[in-house]
Amino acid sequence: MKVAFFDRDGTIIDDYPDHKWTNIKRPIFLDGAIRTVKEVLNKGYKIIIVTNQYIINAGYIKEEQYQDITKQMLMELKSNDIDIHDIYYCPHAKTNGCYCIKPRIGMIRQALKEYPDIDLSKSFMVGDSAVDVELAMNMKIKGFGIGIGSEYDDKKIIQIEKIKDLINNL
Repeated sequence: MKVAFFDRDGTIIDDYPDHKWTNIKRPIFLDGAIRTVKEVLNKGYKIIIVTNQYIINAGYIKEEQYQDITKQMLMELKSNDIDIHDIYYCPHAKTNGCYCIKPRIGMIRQALKEYPDIDLSKSFMVGDSAVDVELAMNMKIKGFGIGIGSEYDDKKIIQIEKIKDLINNL
């Protein structure tokens, strides 16, 4: 099984400064995100979301708010005939030293444990932050960095400007 590991905030839906998340009640999809995710799915990839949610631990949002926004996002994707294979999230603080917070490999390792047929050589990670690209590098898989510059000296890391540029670079 080939998997496209997607970050959530800033990749599929809008991201905000940590303190602004407190008032967010609905996900806003980034321009081209739904179409891009659907095209990736149509290319035979399963979609797994891996997302850091340290704002739960920091007290900016409650677990219920994270779950509600995720549920709304999934409903909108489903209405566009997009099935998300699974979602992994890390609610821990950046300083907790947990195994799951990106760029650490815990969320992808958990996916591999639950879905041993994942073929990492045919999979990739896409996200809008350095930790997403570093996760791809730590897992030795192809990575797509959305608007994060080109400071990575790794042939498996591809810089793209917007999520909708992903398809042309697969």
